[in-house]
Amino acid sequence: MAVSRRTRLTPDQRRAQLLLLGRELLGTRTLDELSIDELAERAGISRGLMFHYFKSKQGFHHAVVEAACEDFLACTRPDPALDPLARLHAVLGAFVDYVLDHRATYVSLVRGAASADETVRELVQRARQTQARRILTGCAELGIDDTPLLRTAVRAWVVFAEEAVVAWQEPDGDRAQLAEFLERTLVGVLSCVDPAADVLSRA
Repeated sequence: MAVSRRTRLTPDQRRAQLLLLGRELLGTRTLDELSIDELAERAGISRGLMFHYFKSKQGFHHAVVEAACEDFLACTRPDPALDPLARLHAVLGAFVDYVLDHRATYVSLVRGAASADETVRELVQRARQTQARRILTGCAELGIDDTPLLRTAVRAWVVFAEEAVVAWQEPDGDRAQLAEFLERTLVGVLSCVDPAADVLSRA
């Protein structure tokens, strides 16, 4: 996706372009392998201008991961107009679609960021925490008590869901089947946390 050197963009447009290029490159390499030089060449700008926008390679990595996390969270944002279980069903469908449609980028994000700097790791953890809070909000609406065990179980399930979708080896398979599997596992986890609760009947 090379851009002519004669293309004139506003600073905001240029920064957005560079972040888009960075996310595209993240789909073919690890975060640590993202090259300032390659990105500058593809964008048709000087290496020095890259540092004008991002200050450092680490700053660029941070911005790319932040943009990728924001994109992921926006695509999986719950619809408050739906009842809790319908909302969960829709979110899990969107989650599966996003990961399978952006598989390489997502894998680089959740696995590669583990070896990156602390600020990048914090961004990935923050995205996971947002997902967990969304589930806990649904639990509260279903009348499930907020306890340390519930919060631990939900956080663990978020990581499980990530690994399950990344491990899916049927890119052209039935995505609905995978989303339904994730839904059943979450319902099962919630039922284990509160054995007296019939999660499905509380919707």
